[in-house]
Amino acid sequence: MTAALLLHRAHGAPISTPFRKAGFGKDDPFAPCREVAWEGPGAMIAGRVNFTGDIDVSSFPHTETLVVVAGQLTLTAAGAAPLVLGPEAGAVIARGTAVRIQAGVGVRFVCCAAASDGPSAPGITPLHAEADLKPSNPPLAQTLLGPSPACRSDNVFTEEQTQYRAGTWDSTPYHRVVRPHPLNEFMHLLAGNVRFTSPNGSVLSAGAGDALFVPQGTPIGWESHNHVAKFYVVQTVPA
Repeated sequence: MTAALLLHRAHGAPISTPFRKAGFGKDDPFAPCREVAWEGPGAMIAGRVNFTGDIDVSSFPHTETLVVVAGQLTLTAAGAAPLVLGPEAGAVIARGTAVRIQAGVGVRFVCCAAASDGPSAPGITPLHAEADLKPSNPPLAQTLLGPSPACRSDNVFTEEQTQYRAGTWDSTPYHRVVRPHPLNEFMHLLAGNVRFTSPNGSVLSAGAGDALFVPQGTPIGWESHNHVAKFYVVQTVPA
């Protein structure tokens, strides 16, 4: 098996990832319907939620990035216009945000959340597939098995106390060796296909519409032969 954890397959195809029913802290508004695939150092979780209903949260208890994979989810922060998210759309809800959450029958989303007790900057930040991407650093030359790719990113959310960042990224094709992943990373692929390789040679293939999570330190390789774009959340955990 590869060490990348699949959270969702496009079109609802089955996956073998084990999930457990669990809330994220005592005040988690999604506790009754949250399924956790991974929980680790840095108070971070990754998983999925099947949610139906309307709830008002006076102060969102953690910071959470979510990407809708079925149905329509509406998030309304206090004093702001409603943000309507359909499939393949995402947003970050910052800790401390007063928000109304509305979902019809059959709403599902994948998610990555982090908790802290430090200062917060409440609000809801949309993730954009058509983002204002700017050149970003490619993988280190010594990890590449071919030409260096052209990478771009648009980081739209940063929470310093949890080292939590979210945004959109894309890249030209590249091939990278199996090496320890330098951070916790949630990704929802928007375009392209990637082969993730483990040290034993097993491969997990993922494409547009799939979501997965790679824990920091996990040995994993990357191979893509076309343009790849993704929503991401990354978090660096101190050694």
